[in-house]
Amino acid sequence: MNRSGSERRFGGMIVSLAAALVAASAPYPGMPHALASETPPTETRQSLPSAAAGFDHLLHRAYLPSDFDQEVFDALWTTWEEPAKSTAASADVRERRRMTMDRYGLTPHPEDPSRSLQYVVDSAGRWTMSCLACHQGTVAGRVVPGAPNTRYALETLTEEVRQVKLSQGKALGHMDLGGLLMPLGTTHGTTNAVMFGVALMQHRAADLSIVPKPPRFDLAHHDMDAPAWWHYASRKRIYADGFAPKGHRMLMQFLLVKENGPERFREWEGEFRDIEAWLESLEPPAWEGPIDSALVEQGRGLFATHCADCHGTYDGPRGGPGRQYPERMASIDEIGTDRVRFDSLTVKDRKALNDSWFAGDDGAEGLDAPDGYVAPPLDGIWASAPYFHNGSVPTLWHVLHPDERPAVWRRLDAPPAAGGSLADAYDATRVGLAIETRDTPAVKPLRGAERRGWFDTTKHGKGAGGHDYPNLLDEGEKAAVLEFLKSL
Repeated sequence: MNRSGSERRFGGMIVSLAAALVAASAPYPGMPHALASETPPTETRQSLPSAAAGFDHLLHRAYLPSDFDQEVFDALWTTWEEPAKSTAASADVRERRRMTMDRYGLTPHPEDPSRSLQYVVDSAGRWTMSCLACHQGTVAGRVVPGAPNTRYALETLTEEVRQVKLSQGKALGHMDLGGLLMPLGTTHGTTNAVMFGVALMQHRAADLSIVPKPPRFDLAHHDMDAPAWWHYASRKRIYADGFAPKGHRMLMQFLLVKENGPERFREWEGEFRDIEAWLESLEPPAWEGPIDSALVEQGRGLFATHCADCHGTYDGPRGGPGRQYPERMASIDEIGTDRVRFDSLTVKDRKALNDSWFAGDDGAEGLDAPDGYVAPPLDGIWASAPYFHNGSVPTLWHVLHPDERPAVWRRLDAPPAAGGSLADAYDATRVGLAIETRDTPAVKPLRGAERRGWFDTTKHGKGAGGHDYPNLLDEGEKAAVLEFLKSL
């Protein structure tokens, strides 16, 4: 793959996303293209291709109660630490909104930079989180379709929204209250998503009827890194331990708030078929930089010998005979990575989901007692840093050098682009996040927002150990495998 070919493919992905945004955002007369959450007429939606309709649903449909309004969003800066607060105070509204989105890891909407790609904003100014909050981010400052949002600061956003609502005398919402009962994410870019699902599911019967129960206080809270959505098409099961069969219904699991009764899930099922079609349509992004073809070929052979049994083969076009993904599960003792995620779900917890309406009616079966983690596909792996299920490893170089993984690190941000927001700094040499490191946590206690900027691998569920297979390679071989991984 040469540089110009990579650039054309990467550029095509961005153009495709932009085209989808433009096509999906204003097809209905009289509806504000970036603000609408009302449902257009069914016949209009059915006239759209299903994948395009699915992306449109994610952009414009509010499936949850709103999280906050525009007045709250515009006052969030008043909760910030110095000097950020003073800087915001002296900025105009447009710049302050840009600063606000950058602080919480939100991406400006391409048609209205004052609004976010990750939230549906209706005509009354109500902001509602969508699936894109965790599952649509940027790589090196560019929107890459299906890239995880590794900058999303959900815990910090919720904490500061709560403060503003209390100061404005407004009622607290489901996220504000839920964040008082369980952690939402101890590091920016990761969330406690697995335990969200367990906590929500315990209040439902298999048919999703509501079963009132007291909250659980025995959950093993831990952070997870969102997967790259372009891998969805390659898998038969989802989640790090592959315990749940994939399907459009399973994508709806996190809508289990009390306001959504069983009838809503059945009403929305068709829309989530569209959303799944969009996920299935996503292609992995191509590496956009220079690449050493000879080194790639050396790495290809090493990969085939040492890695392909778990991660698959990548010869030829996607879907062709040279592309095989075994979806192999490595036992927890074999892989040796942080086991908190594996231990956090009981057989009863997994079975509750696998026996429910979410598991679908197509005969797919879940795994109530998996024995480890599933090795993921590696297409577009360069664009999905950080690595491992908990996001503990910042670059592919660190994946290949187990003994060099940093104990405490945080990502760097590049200087502001002309007229734009802070871009994610990218380390093209080590392939992943540009970071600064510490050997130990800070001695001085840090304020919540600053503390969550650092990833501390000594904390519960955040370990970066395991997956020691690269130790079988010498430095030259590791360099060749790294170059090959860029090409996938």
